[in-house]
Amino acid sequence: MTAARTATARALPPVLLLVVLLATWQTVVVVGQIPAFLLPSPSAIGSELVALWPTISSAILVTGGNSLLGLLLGALIGVVVAVVAGLLPSADRMLQPFVAGLAVVPIVALAPVLYTMYGAASEVARVIVAAIAAFVPVFVTTTRGLRQVRPVHRDLMRAYGATPRQATVTVTVPTALPFVFTGLRLASSLAVISAIVAEYFGGPRTGIGSFITTAAAGSNYARAWAFVVGGILVGLAFYGVTLAAEHLVRRRSGPRAG
Repeated sequence: MTAARTATARALPPVLLLVVLLATWQTVVVVGQIPAFLLPSPSAIGSELVALWPTISSAILVTGGNSLLGLLLGALIGVVVAVVAGLLPSADRMLQPFVAGLAVVPIVALAPVLYTMYGAASEVARVIVAAIAAFVPVFVTTTRGLRQVRPVHRDLMRAYGATPRQATVTVTVPTALPFVFTGLRLASSLAVISAIVAEYFGGPRTGIGSFITTAAAGSNYARAWAFVVGGILVGLAFYGVTLAAEHLVRRRSGPRAG
């Protein structure tokens, strides 16, 4: 019962804030008679959300699937490459400029090129864009975490005659876990955002981004905002799952992972 009360106490303030913001939004739009093309009312958006939920839920699955594949691929490569960079200083020096350049690659320029390479009917381009977006924060935070191991711990492992691989698995990776999950939390949101933005520039007209552009082009702004809400739901779901996984791993790993 205590745990339930604690969860309720934590959830209540943001819920109340959301209610206040929506009520204020609705009041401002109605009283100020703001045109829909400037700012639709929450009630209009909610009506579109309910009416189009089957379509929105289908688009959520498409965008969510691409984002998930991209997140898993980018995070896996980010962790592996970070571990290699931690073991080989020369590799670290070579990778840092590459990652810095990758971090500033504009999606608006990359997505059309990938559609040309893999075909406008393929989802591969969106997965690659999401993977690139996820790779950078995971690599950066994991690399930082791998450098947090105290020299005395490394010396102790050498004194025990541990191999570099054993030292990495036993000491380095557990120490870096909090940093890895920090990168994953950042990457989970970036993967969704990148997948949605990539949908603006081509590919199958099945994802959230595609429906947003279609609705906006038809001047149906409340409908466009309803699909934006769908995108927000995907992002929140990814963030929540990542956060839950972090808590689970920390609880099982004990103080070292925390």
